[in-house]
Order: sequence, then C-alpha cells, then structure tokens
Amino acid sequence: MSDHKFYRNVGKRILDFTLSLVGLILISPVFVVLMILVRVKLGSPVFFHQDRPGRNGKVFRLLKFRSMTDAKDAQGNLLPDEERLTHFGRILRSTSLDELPEFLNILRGDMSIVGPRPLLVKYLPYYTEEEMHRHDIRPGLTGLAQVNGRNTIGWEQRFRYDLEYVRNVSFSMDWRIVKATVGKVVHHSDVLSGTEQTTIDFDLYRKQQGMKPIRKIEPYL
Repeated sequence: MSDHKFYRNVGKRILDFTLSLVGLILISPVFVVLMILVRVKLGSPVFFHQDRPGRNGKVFRLLKFRSMTDAKDAQGNLLPDEERLTHFGRILRSTSLDELPEFLNILRGDMSIVGPRPLLVKYLPYYTEEEMHRHDIRPGLTGLAQVNGRNTIGWEQRFRYDLEYVRNVSFSMDWRIVKATVGKVVHHSDVLSGTEQTTIDFDLYRKQQGMKPIRKIEPYL
C-alpha cells in the first residue's frame, strides 16, 4: 500500500482521533466557559444540532454552539435569522468558536479535521454524480474550499475544490490546509460573521438552472 493510500484509509482516522482527543482536553476550560456564556446569553439548549450527510452520504448529527436566540413574533413564529443573531452570536461565528463542538463529531468518527464541509441534507438530490464524490471521505472541520474563499465563493468553485481534495488526499495537503485555516481564523479573513451569504441555497441555485432532483434522499440516509 502506498503512503498516500495508507494515510487516506488508515492514518488519517488515527490522526483525527488522536488530535481531536488531545484538542478537547486542551480546550476544555474554554469549552466550559463558552457553554456557560451561551446558556446565559442565548438560552438553552447550549448546542445547535442539525442533520448533515457524511461519508457515503450517511447522515449524522452535527454539533455547534448555538449562536441565535429563540425569539418569536406575536404569532409564535421564529423571527428571521438576522433578528435572532445577537452580537455575541456574531462573535462566535466570526472567530469560529461556534464550531468547537465539532471536535466531538471528529472523535466519534462522523467527521475529519480536514475534508469537504458537511452541507445540508436537502442538497443531496441536486448533486451531479461527480459532485457526489465529495462524500467519498468524511467531511471536515476545514477544507480546501475553506482556505480558498470559504463561504465567499460560488457553489461550482466550492465543489471543484472539494473534488480536488478528495482526489489528492495526503498528509502534506492536510497540513497545508490546517496551517492556512489557522491563519484565516486569526485574521478573520473570508468569514461571513452574520447571516449574510454570497450564494443562495444550493437546491435553489440548481432549480434556477432548471435542474430537477436526480436522486431520492432516502437511499443515502
């Protein structure tokens, strides 16, 4: 087995488990403080849960610190996201501190430190067969697309980066992506800290292109 194949099939998971475990131990004081702050400022529950497709499209429960309140209108409906996102929530997002609970996903084997970001389940029917290969490996806390524009680039370019990574997984590439990610977090570059986004939801994007769903979601759950 070549070095790249060993890393992709065995070494990457060993490294993910080891680093996420050590990372959780080291950041445990920060983790606890953030849990308290989120509870006080935003309420309960502390964690935001959402189903996302992982390796081979298998759905898992993604964990983040919540960044919005549950404020509702007079009819009991949740207010728009931009009205529920507080200053504290914006800080969590801009510093990527809201994503720290994803280390638990990595520890459990749902995610990897580096890989294509896990997107929404509702997008699955709209991927081309080639784009579905972004699910050939575990999704990542960070990835090639995230260090080349993050959520400021369009869908087509984002998926090209994802597929390039999937085809070329290696320790050296992961190391370069991790270093670049640290730099972007420190300098707050390519980060949309509010509810702004430069692209519409992917399913709406494909519908605007005249594309109909090409697969059912169920087989991938």
